[in-house]
Amino acid sequence: MTADGPTPAGGAPAPSAGRRPGGAARERGSSGFGRYLFKHVSGAAVSLLLVLFSSFFIFRLIAGDPIDQLTKERPVSPEERAALRAELGLDRPMWQQFWDYITGTLTMDLGDSFQYRRPIFDLIVERLPATILLSGTGMVLAVLLGFWIGTRSGWKQGTRFDRGHVATGLLLYSAPTFWLGMIVILVFARYLGVFPVNGMRSPSTPPEFWPEALDVAHHLVLPVLTYTAVVYAGYLMIMRSSILDEIGNDYLTTARAKGLRDDEVRDRHAVPNALLPTVTLVFLAIGGVVNGSIVTETVFSWPGLGSLFVQAIFYPDRPVLQALFVLFSASTILAVLAAEVLYWFIDPRIRKS
Repeated sequence: MTADGPTPAGGAPAPSAGRRPGGAARERGSSGFGRYLFKHVSGAAVSLLLVLFSSFFIFRLIAGDPIDQLTKERPVSPEERAALRAELGLDRPMWQQFWDYITGTLTMDLGDSFQYRRPIFDLIVERLPATILLSGTGMVLAVLLGFWIGTRSGWKQGTRFDRGHVATGLLLYSAPTFWLGMIVILVFARYLGVFPVNGMRSPSTPPEFWPEALDVAHHLVLPVLTYTAVVYAGYLMIMRSSILDEIGNDYLTTARAKGLRDDEVRDRHAVPNALLPTVTLVFLAIGGVVNGSIVTETVFSWPGLGSLFVQAIFYPDRPVLQALFVLFSASTILAVLAAEVLYWFIDPRIRKS
């Protein structure tokens, strides 16, 4: 006998009447997820702080004195330079400028652009849709194309299909983006004359929804083609490698022994398991949608955040450079954090560890 009731055979105390057998395991799982989440969220927070620190000091070293950039087209007196420096807050101590920069970034008060004399937040909101349209469309096409070809290439290792697609993908992946963009422009715009080259819209397009939508889609073809051609090979090789790791496992042999066709074994068993290593890559691509493709936007004069970043470099426009650097870095950090959290739910090895 024990204080809680009779002892069963073998001497082990009986479980309490109000406690479920799986309750302790669920408590351990929830506490384990809390520790796991805290670890990765704190790591992401440290990374964001390092980005804020580095962007504040790096662009002060490479962008030079903003007063020289603002007054390079007209002579100004020392008194005017001092007044302009005070207006921009550049006469304050460095620690106060840093504090204003941190608090402004955290509250989305990014300051004004030196080049455009407009709030940087408004510039980002104005150009973000163009970047998401180009990079988002290219990313979706690159992921679908890379995964589809990579799955079949790995499943048919050594065949003509595998060798041809791997060679083509690696050739495009290693090609400089600006060079490939120039080739695309020469072939489809100059010689064939079927697609426009510069910008996102034609001035002659009527201001109506469908004409404008078709005009934007017409301008979008060549930038998306270039972006997809350069990016899709990375997904192809990762998916191919994941499929090769799954081939020969016992569960695939069992599936074949049940009489499933080869395509069913691949799509229903091999592909779901092979997708796990590609989760981080997909989330990085989602984070990269905000970053855009700086080279592609520059080559095709696409009015997105990438071309804004390049223009800020040449000016140089230090507040815009700082804001975009933080935005690009934060989107990637948050995408990786989302992938790490998702791993907890889709990978049982992490929960067990």
